Amino acid sequence: MDNLYSQTARALKEAMANDGLDPRKILDQLFNRIAAVDSRIKAFVLVNKNAAQVKTGGALSGIPVVVKDNICVKGEDTTCASKILKGFKPPNDATVVRKLKEAGAVLMGKANMDEFAFGSSCETSCYGPTHNPWDLERIPGGSSGGSAAAVAGDEAIMALGSDTGGSIRQPASLCGVVGLKPTYGRVSRYGLIAFASSLDQIGPITKDVTDSAILLGAIAGHDEMDSTSVDIPVPDYTKALVNDVKGLRIGVPKEYFIKGIDRDVQESVKRAIEIYKDLGAVVVDISLPHTEYAVSAYYIIGPAEASSNLARFDGVQYGLRAEDAKDLIDMYIKTRSKGFGNEAKRRILLGTYCLSSGYYDAYYLKAQKVRTRIKEDFEKAFKACDCIATPTTPTPAFKIGEKANDPLSMYLSDIFTIPANLAGLPGISIPCGFSSGNLPIGLQIIAKPFAEETIFRAAYTFEQNTDFHKKRPAL
Repeated sequence: MDNLYSQTARALKEAMANDGLDPRKILDQLFNRIAAVDSRIKAFVLVNKNAAQVKTGGALSGIPVVVKDNICVKGEDTTCASKILKGFKPPNDATVVRKLKEAGAVLMGKANMDEFAFGSSCETSCYGPTHNPWDLERIPGGSSGGSAAAVAGDEAIMALGSDTGGSIRQPASLCGVVGLKPTYGRVSRYGLIAFASSLDQIGPITKDVTDSAILLGAIAGHDEMDSTSVDIPVPDYTKALVNDVKGLRIGVPKEYFIKGIDRDVQESVKRAIEIYKDLGAVVVDISLPHTEYAVSAYYIIGPAEASSNLARFDGVQYGLRAEDAKDLIDMYIKTRSKGFGNEAKRRILLGTYCLSSGYYDAYYLKAQKVRTRIKEDFEKAFKACDCIATPTTPTPAFKIGEKANDPLSMYLSDIFTIPANLAGLPGISIPCGFSSGNLPIGLQIIAKPFAEETIFRAAYTFEQNTDFHKKRPAL
């Protein structure tokens, strides 16, 4: 088997089982690939050259996996791509990391990201921006941009990201790979350094839908260490990989085809919906009327929770500490001023303001009411359909620096992904086309809570009848 680094986990597992492939060869090829291309992509903040197989016989035995830099790995730097956490080595593994090790996966490194997951472009990292493998002058999306770029650039077989407002699906779309945000509560958040605790969810970024189902099966499940983790059985997601959508009702919301959406994106997604029709799915027009308020609600709820979560980073116990402080308060101020980047400061200030006396009801409480309305929109829509198909992003990848000084324009990059987070729903992005400039375009499929099997069925069928997922950037 040539170019082991470009293979799927499923193909590598079969080669190990049937052809005696040595898993060390996979790692060696990946390390060589990283050495050859990562100076241009910059997907990694840490490459673990001492990576070793933990256990054999598991679902991911011998398969290298990369994790986003906000997921704790015991004894390894976990910084959230922020100066304020430089040198922090967690005393425990995140639950997903423990499960990966139990499944036999090889943890080969940490992926770059927007600082504390604050961003849609992977430009706010203290390590510098990650570049899109399809066009090195463009962003890979964010905040899990390093994870998506590593998989797209064949520097990783599979990766974990986190999704608060689209941070798995959006970079997956812009990098031409598969990204899944599970239902809120499906995967433990213990050991995920929090951005917004009521929105965050860990999920897989992979080369195809089959690998996504395999990886989700390995990390999903109830965890007593996470009070928001839901205690329901984890199905065998691979059994949902059926090439058949006959009779499946797919809802298409008019609110997701808005003024300003890129023409190539709109045409690619509409062609994808026509493919579903040809395969026997029933396409239903639906409405999600409160979609236009999702971004506004999210950028109150998210920063409010971030302001609370990031209050613990003060230089007292771990990470950066200002050395020239006069007293404790001065140390807090100087540490946080030096440690946080501009986007982190922006969100902390915005969130603190929204939670302050006199503004809580006007902003935070109102945003929570809008969130309820968005959730109700989905509940009503799912009475008429089994899943919902939309664009993942309004445009293909934009150039690095293009929106750096325009936060509002940057925030609108997540307009199609945010509603699923506010409602706690599962969603996937799969490749569905390319722009006139040969940039990947993603199709988003959203389903009811804990209906990941429906998502896998729909995504797998589309993948089996197209070849977009097989295309790779020419680095």
